Amino acid sequence: MISVRNLHKRFGDLRVLDGVDLDVKQGESVVVIGQSGCGKSVLLKHIVALLRPDEGNVVVDGQDVFDLPHGELMAYRKRVGVLFQFGALFDSMTVAENVGFCLKESLRMKPDRIDQIVREKLALVGLADVGDKMPSDISGGMKKRVALARAIAADPDIILYDEPTTGLDPITGAMINELIVDVNKTIGATSIAVTHDMASAYKIADRIVMLLDGKVIWDGSPDDIRRTDHEAVRQFINGSSVGPITRHR
Repeated sequence: MISVRNLHKRFGDLRVLDGVDLDVKQGESVVVIGQSGCGKSVLLKHIVALLRPDEGNVVVDGQDVFDLPHGELMAYRKRVGVLFQFGALFDSMTVAENVGFCLKESLRMKPDRIDQIVREKLALVGLADVGDKMPSDISGGMKKRVALARAIAADPDIILYDEPTTGLDPITGAMINELIVDVNKTIGATSIAVTHDMASAYKIADRIVMLLDGKVIWDGSPDDIRRTDHEAVRQFINGSSVGPITRHR
């Protein structure tokens, strides 16, 4: 469904992506791991076409997203739900208004239908009774769940998760991981998550991919990565690196 080929991206003299190749099958859950600044979030922004590459392409269902005319690009983005790293809720809107935002502004649904979907999605993430609250009135973990409800409001074909457990305590993080697994199964979406949280990666991934120096250096199942003797991967998953991770085995 998603095919990333030879993706390169620089910001000035900083090389972030250096020939990334990645395939994600329909309905698959792929987690991309790596150190902070390795290009994980930049990769997500290319998949949703918020950034354009210096070289390479992202092909979804046989179409290069960077070749799409404006109207078709907007239609493609409506198929993609994004859970942002810090939730990115609108402080001036209620929880329900946040969840229903894209349904109103992008899909132009009728108010009654929006209300129905918002109730369903909030119930799905265990927050059926908070629709009237403001984001400032709920906890960080609840904000993340509201952001997840917003990301899935339009039943997207693709869901992108940017550090879904960042800033959460272990119990709340585990709850978010369970919700992600449940949501992926319920909606049947193809999902890509980026994280440095290995507990999250092991829980939600069908496959785990590791980036280092702008390249994919590992691609395998959670069981495979637990058993790997790849030095750089072992350094990362064991948290044993005392300096920059080396690519050598």
